[in-house]
Amino acid sequence: METGIAVLSSRVSVGRVIYLDHAASTPVDARVLEAMMPFFAEHYGNPSGIHVQARASAQALEQSRREVAEILGCKPKEIVFTSCGTESDNLAIRGVAFAAAQAGKGRHIITSACEHHAVTHTIAQLCENFGFQQTVIPVDRWGMVDPADVKRAIRSDTVLISIIYANNEVGTIQPLAAIGEIAREHGIPLHTDAVQAGGYLDLNVDRLNVDLLSLSGHKFYAPKGVGVLFVRAGIALLPQQTGGGHEGGRRAGTENVPYIVGLAKALKLAQDMRPTENERLARLRDHLIQGIQVALPDAQLTGHPTQRLPHHASFVIPGVEANALLMHLDLAGICAASGSACNTGAAEPSDVLLAMGIPPQLALGALRLTLGRSTTAEDIETVLEVLPTVVRRLSTLQPR
Repeated sequence: METGIAVLSSRVSVGRVIYLDHAASTPVDARVLEAMMPFFAEHYGNPSGIHVQARASAQALEQSRREVAEILGCKPKEIVFTSCGTESDNLAIRGVAFAAAQAGKGRHIITSACEHHAVTHTIAQLCENFGFQQTVIPVDRWGMVDPADVKRAIRSDTVLISIIYANNEVGTIQPLAAIGEIAREHGIPLHTDAVQAGGYLDLNVDRLNVDLLSLSGHKFYAPKGVGVLFVRAGIALLPQQTGGGHEGGRRAGTENVPYIVGLAKALKLAQDMRPTENERLARLRDHLIQGIQVALPDAQLTGHPTQRLPHHASFVIPGVEANALLMHLDLAGICAASGSACNTGAAEPSDVLLAMGIPPQLALGALRLTLGRSTTAEDIETVLEVLPTVVRRLSTLQPR
């Protein structure tokens, strides 16, 4: 074992680090950083003021709002800037739930078994502490929600449906527009966690039939610490952060102007690049998936084989434990994950994988490889050379 580690770790000193964890976070694009820089020291005013410095910040803030709204196909006033995707999810779910309960409309929420913890933990807290009820829609072996199941779960007191757009762990893209049609037929707001979709999928809220949509900047080459929540006009939303009247009274707190400028720039770049970059990434991803399946026939692809994010490859590998696998890949200069960045390092199997019917022991061998703008064909070949060697070595060390 020590000899194997030494051989693999030598790659770090002679070659570049291969970063295949873009679903967890992306580097800040140089063009994004350039757009942000003037708003740290040159135009530093509080956008709520009336003097020249404040007006410069306010102008940048509203220009960014218009740019994001144009991409989402909505009105600028329907855009709320937040600190991250998690806050956007929390504001959407709690804001709609509390407003509906206050109006006497009900306390029932529908969600799926493949949501991010920012959604599941928020709804769980509403149920445990505030008298709400939830129906969790099952998923099939690909992690896909059946819109018919959503329709069957609707009750007279249902006040919100929250279904993820694309899953962070297995990459499956949900039939959101079809679910949205059902939600509209029944007059129920539909929220989607679109954090993983921001740089790769269509975000037009009318085509998606959604009423609330969450994004996070650091998933599409903007900085960490800034997010977006789209709230369709007419949706009642009780603010969860109180203070001043920022963001149309929906989210108090002085806006982070440099980061908001960066997010708007990054989102526009990502959507402009989407057709060509998606094609490039999907080609590399498919080669990676096929190569792993040939080299490791027991490796099982997780997530939908075709309806998945273009940069996303995920597997469960029998006979290995995820943390050991990630450690050895790291020693070989390959940055990967076992699933959600919020779960990596945990000794428990993923709730998402269990919901897809994967046995707990097998789920402990999860591997997620997510590509990005820096990923090259040579990187994929290196992974296909290194990964099977690491897996075979770890498999021989497992107790029988």
